[in-house]
Order: sequence, then C-alpha cells, then structure tokens
Amino acid sequence: MTTSPPAGSPSRSDLIGALRWKKFPVLDDGFVTLVDVMGDDAAIVQAARVSYGEGTRQVSDDRQLIRYLLRHAHTTPFEMAEVKFLIRVPMDCWRQWIRHRTANVNEYSTRYSLAIDSMQSTEADAWRTQATSNRQGSDGRLPREAGSQLTHAETELHHRARAVYQQRLEAGVAREQARKDLPLSTYTEAYWKVDLHNLLHFLALRMDSHAQEEIRHYATTVGEQIVKPLFPLAWEAFLDYRVNAMRLTGLDQEVIQRLSSDHGAAGLPASHEAFMAAQHESWRRLDRCRERDECLAKLIQLGLVAPAAVSS
Repeated sequence: MTTSPPAGSPSRSDLIGALRWKKFPVLDDGFVTLVDVMGDDAAIVQAARVSYGEGTRQVSDDRQLIRYLLRHAHTTPFEMAEVKFLIRVPMDCWRQWIRHRTANVNEYSTRYSLAIDSMQSTEADAWRTQATSNRQGSDGRLPREAGSQLTHAETELHHRARAVYQQRLEAGVAREQARKDLPLSTYTEAYWKVDLHNLLHFLALRMDSHAQEEIRHYATTVGEQIVKPLFPLAWEAFLDYRVNAMRLTGLDQEVIQRLSSDHGAAGLPASHEAFMAAQHESWRRLDRCRERDECLAKLIQLGLVAPAAVSS
C-alpha cells in the first residue's frame, strides 16, 4: 500500500534520492546523512490495520489513524519503518547517543584505522557555565574574554594530543594503544540503524531543552532535515503529542484541582504563595523538590500560576 504525494510534490523515490548521502552539517566538522530507509507513513498505517482491520478506513483516514496511534502510545506500527544513518560526531557526544540501546550500530574503529584527524572546537563565546539547579546541565555563558583564553588552551591541547598520537604511531606503537590519550572531542563515525518508534523516542529526549546542546543540534538536524520529509504525518503527530505536549502527573492534577477550587477562573493565574499552599503534601517538608519545581513550571506555562512565581 502506498500513499500518493500531493500534486506537485516529488515522488517518494525522488525524495529519497535527494536525501540519500546528503551531508547535513552539525557543529564544526560533524554531519548526519541518510543511508537508507525502509517504509513510510503508509507502512505505519498498513501495520496498524492488520490489527484494527479494514473497517477503520471508514472512520479514520491515514493521518487520523497515525495521530491516534501516537497519541495513545500504540508503538508497534511505528517499528515497521526503519532508517539508517551515517553520522560523524564527537566522542563525548557519541557516549550519550550510544546510551540509547535500541538501534543497530557499527562504529569506526581506531584499532584498525587511524583516528579521524578532527576534534570539535569551542568558539570563544560558546563556553557554558555549570547550572546550579541541575548537576548534569549548563546555564548561561562565560564572558568572551575568558572564553578566548579557554579556546586558545583548547587549540593547543588538540594540537599536542594529535602530535603525541602521531609520534606513537611513527614509533611503531599499536593503534589500539596509541589512541588512548586522544581527547573526547575527537570525531568518530558510525552507522546507526533504528526503527521509527525508537528514533522518535530518541528525538523526544535529545531535542528537549534539557539535553546537552551538542547532541540537541544532532537530534534537531536528524528530525527536521530527514525524518520530517520522510514521514510527514508521523512527524506532525510527534510534534503535537510529544515535543509540544505536556505530561500532567496525578500529583500535578491534584494541585490544579486545589487551585481551581480555591481561586476559580477569575482568581487565576494564582500567586506563588497560592501555589505553595496548594502543593502536594509530600512536597511540603522538602526545602528542594524537583517534582514541585517541575509542576510549578508546567502551571506557569499553562497560565495557571503567574510567571513571577518562579522559585529559586
């Protein structure tokens, strides 16, 4: 089963031909490129209708069915499509990437081949400061003057590390040992094949504002440049129900109900004091509570609590 593209749109084969092996640049010397793809939006629909039967066609077109599947987390039909990428990525970023253990991977080997002669560098105005509220995140930028000194030192380190590596090779040291002091900024390359369900899960996590900036650039490029044109209906639903959606926990809903009951529509947005009074009982004894902070951020976004209510 195939879905005909809109009039004036390129055919599926033309689209894939235009995307395949096209390098989309990321960072200073990284890239992502499509190697191959199996399936399309129609493959998702076809797999779903094996379960639901042809009768669904009378009440739901392909778009509505895909949206229903993603909205209600019926994930199996999305596993029927697969995408294979070739990526060039710094090793520290790749460590985060490979934590997603739901793909088939084959990485460039520095035991067999020379390490790629490229390291990700940092512009003077791109050095980030450590976040105070998140141990694994960053927040803000260092002044450019301080960043310039760091960038200069980084460049010297890169040159020295590569020179030591080359010196070892020329002395006859095995590649598997000569590589051990190369920085994590060294680029690596890998083939990465993943089904659409797990790909969308990867993108939801790594496109998020809380993800590290470098891998966020990769995820956004993969999503917008490759997944979006290949799976337009699934991508639309993904944005609506994952990226731009909000999950309200049972505790969140209790807080909202208390605020609505105590203040009514006319009394919203509520103050920070009102939010603290309506908070869940299990949060009250905690000086710092990430779940409470997350709930507050959601309610501010929904317009139920005033923006000035952000707590430290």
